[in-house]
Amino acid sequence: MKAGIVGLPNVGKSTLFNCLSNAKAQSANFPFCTIEPNIGVVNVPDQRLEKLEELVNPERVVPATVEIVDIAGLVKGASKGEGLGNQFLGNIRETDAILHVLRCFDNDNIVHVDGSVNPIRDKETIDMELQLKDLESVDKKLEKVKRAAKTGNKEAQKEEAVLNAVKQGLESGTSVRAIQISEEDRAEYVRPMQLITDKPVMYVCNVDEGSATKGNAYVEKVKEAVANENAEVIFLAVGTEADITELETYEERQMFLEDLGLTEPGSAKLIRGAYKLLDLETYFTAGVKEVRAWTIPVGATAPQAAGVIHTDFEKGFIRAEVISYDDYIKYGSESKVKEAGRMRVEGKEYIVKDGDIMHFRFNV
Repeated sequence: MKAGIVGLPNVGKSTLFNCLSNAKAQSANFPFCTIEPNIGVVNVPDQRLEKLEELVNPERVVPATVEIVDIAGLVKGASKGEGLGNQFLGNIRETDAILHVLRCFDNDNIVHVDGSVNPIRDKETIDMELQLKDLESVDKKLEKVKRAAKTGNKEAQKEEAVLNAVKQGLESGTSVRAIQISEEDRAEYVRPMQLITDKPVMYVCNVDEGSATKGNAYVEKVKEAVANENAEVIFLAVGTEADITELETYEERQMFLEDLGLTEPGSAKLIRGAYKLLDLETYFTAGVKEVRAWTIPVGATAPQAAGVIHTDFEKGFIRAEVISYDDYIKYGSESKVKEAGRMRVEGKEYIVKDGDIMHFRFNV
């Protein structure tokens, strides 16, 4: 599962990517310095993992990760192949969620491709290009579906009606995720098309250092503009975040954050947000060899969760021994949880809860 960072050139995408990952993407004050999409595997900050480490004192700790892709800046006309349009749209189609970076700071030294700072206009520029590309996909699909619908095929007629509703929405400038369609129809006819504007989105407002704690007027305008999209809006000072990552020690980074009035880097909030955006959650395994966070889709069953460790665990699944995170912290060790009668044995139907500490029994 990957989240793609998108936006106009020069809004801070590559600098943000550098903050998030150890891969140092080229970052310069001119458009298109990111040509190939850079992919970074980023650790998901999780205080629960730190607490488990304190209690278990393992040989190693392995956090959950999420893939972040830095995609080349988009310009007007991308849907017709302008700039790096086709490449951009191909790269973004392969991601599962979108982190849309908007420039929400004034700085005369950093060029804006449209000559002035206006995050709402920038958002609309990108939305329009993505909507035009989706419209192209819907029109192609409609051609095939209409032929089948004319023969009296009831299923095709239903699909045609849904696709026409999507087409009308796109033509009126509405992204697919905000078009009113029943969840059933969306799952049946829309999701399989992998339309770009149907992907979940988080708007990342790149602000100046002075706005890092409370945001600014630009951020408020963005929140108003996306109110109907069911999208999260976060703000962070990307340039400042870059300075923080350059500091050598944890203590130095904490002092810098305290001076700014922050409790943690904004990038940590963003990574957790991306993880949630991708509909992912975490369960843990905890032993003296290793304390580890494992990534699963929300709603995964115990055998599916076991399969993340190894496919044999899923094939030969017998049962899962489960401790809730709160119980583990309360009692302080697996043995004390057992003594208190708080360890549960769950079968194949069990839906894993975020934070469960699990041990699998299997036989292959």
